[in-house]
Amino acid sequence: DTCRNFHCKRGKVCHADKQGKPHCICQDPAACPPTKDYEHVCGTDNKTYDGTCQLFGTKCQLEGTKMGRQLHLDYMGSCKYIPPCTDYEVHQFPLRMRDWLKNILIQYYERDLNASGILTEKQRDKVKKIYQNDKRLVAGDHPVELLLHDFEKNYHMYVYPVHWQFHQLDQHPADRLLTHSELAPLRASLVPMEHCITRFFQECDGDRDKLIALKEWCHCFGIKE
Repeated sequence: DTCRNFHCKRGKVCHADKQGKPHCICQDPAACPPTKDYEHVCGTDNKTYDGTCQLFGTKCQLEGTKMGRQLHLDYMGSCKYIPPCTDYEVHQFPLRMRDWLKNILIQYYERDLNASGILTEKQRDKVKKIYQNDKRLVAGDHPVELLLHDFEKNYHMYVYPVHWQFHQLDQHPADRLLTHSELAPLRASLVPMEHCITRFFQECDGDRDKLIALKEWCHCFGIKE
């Protein structure tokens, strides 16, 4: 099977021609495997797709058209009303996001105490310093004022989580620049819960080049270094 080790990008599948040579062709959306309701996704065309297979197959079939260029994964779940993000809310967003990233790392560290594998040794060493700090604000539904006070008081605890998330996303390629597709895994999962994330990332792109550099990312989260 010449297609066995032949990889195609999302929205395409391998097809062998008459000579047995593998090629990538668009996935037929109608041929995608059935999905559960919780696997539905919303496209940027505000249309609900049965899953990512159907969404990216549709995008591939529209390749070369304006609709194809504009169609992306918007968020996980069926399409619903997402309220607009106000100026006040978008200024609050990094406070919650920084705290969330810190607590994600703490959870990973605690899991690694029993069965290592989530964090690298270097990452565990960095998170250990946050974990063992008795001034650490534990996870909870904290008011904005407390999150702001803690960030100003314990700034050093938030630097690494912000850097860590950037490098987790910066993978294809690892060039210190985040593209729309690299941001998608984080953004798409959070939109239903954090409706300001789209505007936040748009405003992070200070030079409007549709790429978020590490310096821009840190600036958005209030990290000076």
